[in-house]
Amino acid sequence: MKENGYYEEIEIKEDALWAEVIIDLFNERIRVEDYRGSTSLLIEKVQFLTRKHHLHKTIVKARQAQFLSLLSNGYECEALIPSYFNGDDAFFMVRYEEDQRRYSEQYVKESQTLRAVQSIEKGDEAVESSLYNIRKGTNADSENLSKLYKEVFSVYPTPLHDRAYVSSLLKKDYLWYVAEYKGEIVSAASADVNIMYHNAELTDCATLPSHRKAGLMKRLLLSLEQELTKSQIFCLYTIARAQSFGMNVAFHQLQYRYYGRLVNNCYIYKTLENMNVWVKNSDKEIVF
Repeated sequence: MKENGYYEEIEIKEDALWAEVIIDLFNERIRVEDYRGSTSLLIEKVQFLTRKHHLHKTIVKARQAQFLSLLSNGYECEALIPSYFNGDDAFFMVRYEEDQRRYSEQYVKESQTLRAVQSIEKGDEAVESSLYNIRKGTNADSENLSKLYKEVFSVYPTPLHDRAYVSSLLKKDYLWYVAEYKGEIVSAASADVNIMYHNAELTDCATLPSHRKAGLMKRLLLSLEQELTKSQIFCLYTIARAQSFGMNVAFHQLQYRYYGRLVNNCYIYKTLENMNVWVKNSDKEIVF
């Protein structure tokens, strides 16, 4: 078991079940990243952990063959990621333990925002500017990165305010790109690479308010995409704040496609928020 102040990673091994589970204490949810074997036994184990840790939401990343079994056991599909499992789709199957966690006052407004985003013309070009230096992040940037996330987000679903945590990610399968202005990191984005399933989550997108009109995020995301493609990582996705017009526009314009919304998914910015799932599969011909 791996553990920090925010979450615990556990592996369930039974004769009829294998599962990789994250007990997300900070966000009061449990996430099943993958499983093989008995769905009924998985549900039993997950419900035990949910009660034990007083969690309010369960998310199972399910394969197509597991979809109907979870659906018949009271789970519902909120989103999906095509090609997530080395070409097989991943369905976000969810279950709620309380009405308050299931209900969202912002859902209709966010749907209107989404329609406005999708009406904007697409184009993956990014504005170039000699004022900014775009480069790959290194372990030496951990302190400045944690400082950036503290300034942009008063609340974040992972402990990016902690320099040691950021440093640990930079030493693993995380890939970071940063934008510097006069030697200061003013914008950053990362890719959490899943080597086993050949996908990557583009995440941790942050820009200081005074630099948000410079088009930095698109440049950072394009740099990450180019780096990932070199490593044959073709399934790219992000989970973006549904309330953030700018972030959703950035991914829409970079040819990502909307594939659902996770309700009250995590604590970010100030409170629990809904998150939009955007996906790009460069190994498939998808008509946008």
